[in-house]
Amino acid sequence: MAQTIRRFPALTLNTDGHRHPRENTLVGLTVILGLVAFSTSFVHSLHLLSSWTGLGGVVIGLWSQFISVTTAERFVTVIALAASAFGLGVGLAHGGLFG
Repeated sequence: MAQTIRRFPALTLNTDGHRHPRENTLVGLTVILGLVAFSTSFVHSLHLLSSWTGLGGVVIGLWSQFISVTTAERFVTVIALAASAFGLGVGLAHGGLFG
């Protein structure tokens, strides 16, 4: 009955078996900045935070996409990059980077 046991795949960005600390750090930063930019974009008075974190997330996300090694890194980076770009766009629409 061992064949009936279903295991969930390991949740890792290192699907090739090697460590990628620089790439994983950039992915993590992109995710954090994307979440902050996306969540603060719904509050009009937080447009400065949304704009700057969105801009930082887009820049770091593009660099992370450029140097990524595995498909898992690229997958997470693209989702976080879209959240950062959304936050940047709404933040710019609400007042921009400087006020």
